[in-house]
Amino acid sequence: MSQPTSKARLVITALFLDNQSPAEVAARYGVHRAWVYKLKARYEAEGDTALEPRSRRPKTSPNALAAELVDLIARIRKELTEAGLDAGPETIAWHLEHQHGHRVSRSTISRHLTAAGLVTPEPKKRPKSSYIRFQAGDAERDLAVRLHPLPAHPSRRPPGADAESITWLDDCTRYALHVSAHPRITTPIVVTTFREALARHGIPTSTLTDNGMVYTVRFAGGRGGRNSFEDELRRRHVVQKNSRPGHPTTCGKAERFQQTMKKWLRAQPVQPTTIVELQALLDLFVDQYNHRRPHRSLPHRATPATLYDSMPKALPGPATDPDTHERVRHDRVDKAGSVTLRHNSRLHHIGVGRTHAGTCVILLVQDLQIRIVNAATGELLRELILDPSRDYQPTGAPKGPTRRPPK
Repeated sequence: MSQPTSKARLVITALFLDNQSPAEVAARYGVHRAWVYKLKARYEAEGDTALEPRSRRPKTSPNALAAELVDLIARIRKELTEAGLDAGPETIAWHLEHQHGHRVSRSTISRHLTAAGLVTPEPKKRPKSSYIRFQAGDAERDLAVRLHPLPAHPSRRPPGADAESITWLDDCTRYALHVSAHPRITTPIVVTTFREALARHGIPTSTLTDNGMVYTVRFAGGRGGRNSFEDELRRRHVVQKNSRPGHPTTCGKAERFQQTMKKWLRAQPVQPTTIVELQALLDLFVDQYNHRRPHRSLPHRATPATLYDSMPKALPGPATDPDTHERVRHDRVDKAGSVTLRHNSRLHHIGVGRTHAGTCVILLVQDLQIRIVNAATGELLRELILDPSRDYQPTGAPKGPTRRPPK
């Protein structure tokens, strides 16, 4: 361990001027005798230069990132920032793994971004454990498709006109079902966009909105009356849920989506001047958001489309046949290239392939029919009908060692 320069000078003085032995000097100044011998040899070879502080950096760093990879991190950060997308360490790590074939930890990326002056470290204001999440249940517990319309969020305003956008967002997977721009959001527009979302994605179990009069009039002295949107939900047997006044966090996912969308719009080089131009930009954003942008709040940083397409949707009334056993299971492919599934109190091993070892997967099970998809990309890895009489369900591929393809 390196010692302060002042103590090193005292040790050298005691050795060469006072003619004390290394053992006496070590006992006198409370240092290790080996360090005294090392300092003495260094002083005899280098003179006063030996008393200057020295770097503790190792001569080699075999685990350090290559300069090309550090430059790639900075370039991805720049591209995402200019595009108005999230450019944090977790998002950069996702792009490195899925687009460039490099696995780099979030802390390593954060350290290099800080060293390059691309981020300013800020202490966390509160622990994540204190957050309260409002989210519909997953597919294992009767998935409810909740839609989040958000009224009156002005986008870039064209000269002489205002623009507002309405968003229908799936509560569980954050999939943007419908986003459109209008001069002003009214109840007929809410009904029309709701029907358009239903025509594409089916009828949901419930909706969750704020208490704006375009959604409900029961808090506005309606004396039991309903607007056209409330009548539409009643006719389709859809449960209407509203956030409590003064609790905006209930609709926080819709608010966060609007924040992401407006940040992306502001970053576009050509700003819209008409509703048609604004709608064209919104369509581009929705495609980017649903299919190419990793979502930090979803498992494995998957895209909303990946999760939305792989999960069953609950409908008003009975969602499935009572005699059909449907379930969704999350697992990771083991080193042998298989996953496990319990059926009729018996554990079965399902072969996926050693090339997928370590991959997080989702198992979609309907009785004996099984589909295995990549949890991060949505890729179908295997589809089979379980043979209850066999423990191992082979892939049918030729026997022999398989290796992970080079990155």
